[in-house]
Amino acid sequence: MLSKRIIPCLDVKDGKTVKGINFVNFRDAGDPVELGAQYSEQGADELVYLDIVASHEGRKTFTDLVKRVAANISIPFTVGGGIHELSDVDRLLNAGADKVSINSAALKNPQLIQQIAYDFGSQVCVVAIDAQYENGQWTCYLNGGRIPTHQTLFTWAKEAEDLGAGEILFTSMSHDGVKEGYADEALAVLAETLKIPVIASGGAGKPEHFRDVFRRGKADAALAASVFHFGEIKIAELKKYLKQEGVAVRTT
Repeated sequence: MLSKRIIPCLDVKDGKTVKGINFVNFRDAGDPVELGAQYSEQGADELVYLDIVASHEGRKTFTDLVKRVAANISIPFTVGGGIHELSDVDRLLNAGADKVSINSAALKNPQLIQQIAYDFGSQVCVVAIDAQYENGQWTCYLNGGRIPTHQTLFTWAKEAEDLGAGEILFTSMSHDGVKEGYADEALAVLAETLKIPVIASGGAGKPEHFRDVFRRGKADAALAASVFHFGEIKIAELKKYLKQEGVAVRTT
C-alpha cells in the first residue's frame, strides 16, 4: 500500500505566508522559508507554495523565494501562481522546485498541460482545481476563486488527466478554512474516476478529518494550511494518530 502524504500549503502574498477563510479575510502566518524548513524537519512529506495573487495581478511567481526554499528544505515542493507558459515552468524548476501547479492558466489554455508533460514529464505537472458546489454541481473557478467558469470538477479533472497531468489538487472553496472536514464525497468520486493521484485541500480542522479524507475520500494526499501554521495540529502527532487508525503514512 502506498503511503498517504501530508502536505502543508503555504499561500504567499507580498512575500509572507497568509491564510484566509473561503478565499478571503487573510491573516499573516509567518515567513514562508522558515515555515517550510520547520515542516521539513517535522516530517511533512511535501510542501506546496502558492503565490495566491499572481494570476489575479498578472505577476510572475517570485523566483528568489523558490531558490531560498530549495536551499532550506530537504523534501519535494510544488510551486504555483502566475505560471502561463513553458518558460515559467523552466525558470521555477531551475530555481529548485520539483513540480509546478497550474490552475487558471490550464483552464484558459488546456494545451499547456500537454506541453508541460511533453517537455518536463507528467510528474512535474500538478493541475489545481478550485471548485464550489452550487446548483447541484461542482463549478470550477478562475483567478483564486474569483471567476466562475463553465467547467465542472469531474469533467475537467478527467480532461486534465487525459492531457498529461500527473496529479490533481482539488480545493473545495466551500470547505476552505472552515475546518469542518474535507469534501470527502467529491474526492471519492475523483479517486474512482482518475488513475492519477488526488490531493485533497480545504477543510482540515482536526486529525479525524485527515483520517476520513484518506478512508472515505480515498485521497492520496491531504493538504492543509492554518492547522499547521498556527500550531493546532503537529505533523508528527498527526502521523502517529493516522498510523494508529490504520492509515499508511511515512514516519521518521
